[in-house]
Amino acid sequence: MTKSITDFQDEHGRITAWPSKRRRAHQMAILDYLTGLFEPGVSYNQGQVEGVLADHSTLEDPSVLLTELLEGEYLTTADGAYWRADGRPGVSATDSRSSDEVEISVSTNG
Repeated sequence: MTKSITDFQDEHGRITAWPSKRRRAHQMAILDYLTGLFEPGVSYNQGQVEGVLADHSTLEDPSVLLTELLEGEYLTTADGAYWRADGRPGVSATDSRSSDEVEISVSTNG
């Protein structure tokens, strides 16, 4: 199943809205996109993470994105540091894509 996040982006590619729970595939596609903004193996402080999320969204409160990234285990945190997780729970980096995995389509107009 392919889900596009372009319905949730402005002309600059920033996230403009958070999809409802019934649109979980769109939420996951947005989280995949946001995860890609962080370099693997790099540690970030909370201000840096919040800055990246604020720069790539127009949400009034982008902390919802951080909460979703942490709860979905896209990012991990300990002792005030945040880093990109190696993968989703139960999926190793060498596993092939499952048939229900979401493909990301990102608009970068502008």
